Order: sequence, then C-alpha cells, then structure tokens
Amino acid sequence: MSMPLIDLEKKKLNLEMVTHGRLTWVYIEKPTRGEVTYLAEHFNFHPLNLDDVTSRIQRPKIDEYEDHLFIVLHFPVYDKENRVTTPSEVDIFIGENYLVTVHCSGDLKPLAKFFKECQIDEETRQTYMGRSSSYLLYHILDRLVNYCFPILNKVIENLEKAEDFIFARAVPETVREISLIRRDLISFRRVVHPQIGVVEALEREEYPFFKEDPEIYFGDIADHIRKIWDGLEDCKEVVDGLVDTSNWLTSHRIQEIMRILTIIMAIMAPGTLIASIFGMNVALPGGIDVGIISYTTLAVILFIMLLIAVAMLFYFRRRRWI
Repeated sequence: MSMPLIDLEKKKLNLEMVTHGRLTWVYIEKPTRGEVTYLAEHFNFHPLNLDDVTSRIQRPKIDEYEDHLFIVLHFPVYDKENRVTTPSEVDIFIGENYLVTVHCSGDLKPLAKFFKECQIDEETRQTYMGRSSSYLLYHILDRLVNYCFPILNKVIENLEKAEDFIFARAVPETVREISLIRRDLISFRRVVHPQIGVVEALEREEYPFFKEDPEIYFGDIADHIRKIWDGLEDCKEVVDGLVDTSNWLTSHRIQEIMRILTIIMAIMAPGTLIASIFGMNVALPGGIDVGIISYTTLAVILFIMLLIAVAMLFYFRRRRWI
C-alpha cells in the first residue's frame, strides 16, 4: 500500500513521517481525533483498531488482517517521584510499505529518539528503512525492549541496598523501603508478562508482508523479553526473602522486648507479693507503734525481697534466659 502525500502543516496534525524508498514511517504522539481521522481516510484500518488507538486501557495483542497487522504493546516507564514503574502503550500498524506507530503518552524516549535519527540522518534511514517494514519493526522493538534493562537494573540496585540496611535501619523505615520495592516490582511484572505472548507470536507466525525471517529477528526480541522476565522472577524471590527476613527480625525484636518486660515483672512480682502480705498487719516506720521492732521488720522484708531478686537473676542466668 503506497503512502498518500498530505500537507501536514496545513492540517496541523500531531503527526510526522519519514520516507525512504517505498517504505514510510508515520509517527504519531499523543493522538487526538484528528490523527485518527487521518488514518481512517488514508489507510484501510479497521474502525475498532482506530478506536483502540485513543484508548489507554488496551491489553497487549496482535490483530491480523490480510495486508497488515495491528499490534498493541506496553513498555515500562519509571516514575522517579512515586518510585513505581508504569506502563506506556504503543500501537503499531504494519504493512508491506508502511509502519505506523502511535504513542499515547509521549514518555518513551527511545522511540522518539529513533524516529528523529531516521528523520534527520540519511545513513540511518538507509540502514534501518532500506530493507523492509518488518526489519524496521524489529529495530523499534529492540530499542524499546533494551530500554527495559536499565529499569530492571534499578530494581536490582534497590534490592541490594535493602539487603544492606535491613539489619541496620529501624523497622518502620525498612518495611517502607521493602514495600516500595515490592510495589515497583509487581507493577513491572504486570507490564512485561503480557508482552511475552505477543512477541512469541511474532516469532512463530509467518506473515506474507514480512520480508525478514521472524524466527531470527523476533526470536531475538523474545529472548530479551524472557531474560527480563527471568530477572524479575529472581527479584521476586529476593523480595520475598527480604519480607520474610524483615518479619522474622520484627518478631525477634518483639520477643526480646517481651522477654525483658517479663524478666522485670518476674523480679518485681515476689517483692510485690511480700509487700502485699506484710503490708496488712506488720508494724512499720510511719505507723502508730514506731520502734526498733518496726525498723527491724522493714530491714528483714527488704532483705528478703533483695535475696529473692538476686536468686531469680542467678537462676535466669543459669538457664541462659538473660
């Protein structure tokens, strides 16, 4: 299908394109109804697929048609402010002589950078657009998938830091840090996992307008995706281990506190018991009948209390409770 010419500046569309030979790459960022109308007028795309372009809740998928494919993919973008990975959707229409990429949020820098390179550099256009649309699609996906590795490395780095301070920081701070990492990891896994089936479908299937061997090129993309997933699985095991360790340390600290409090209460209990018993009818200083007997009685009571406390401490020590 050839690409019709149009005065984009006159139309004032949020749309750019670059052409090399018979292949045209149409790049749309943050699409509006105008861009969708343009695609409907100049391409034979299904109306439901065009509706999916403006929707941000589409699951990754491949819709196959006689002369083109419609592909929906999500790629992770790290939000530094909230410390969480969020999905960014890319919709792709690919035919024999054209490739249309629609990026809803505009936060995938590798995609925008690659398009600009093809737009301004003749050698880059010749290298990546001089063969086929499937070869260009491979390099687009390759750059987007490789963009996931620095985000994965950031998760691994945060896990290593958490491992270092889990024994040194206060419990609330440690729990908060591990919870943030766990939330980020869950979000990252939710983004990556659905892509595996889509890329593996590109690897398995043979489409008449794909000029490159899908098993070689898209198999390479699938290997990268699986490698990222394996890394996320390893991170999940580490996070689960850190959670168990944090819970154990918290439980151990609570037990230590309860042990000390129990020892204190055990030491005080005999004295309290003796004071309660003798406090009923024994003459002590401050009473009506104050004399030598009163002071002697007080000394005896205090000595008994001290003796019992020392004996209990000695017993606890022998039992290795303290």
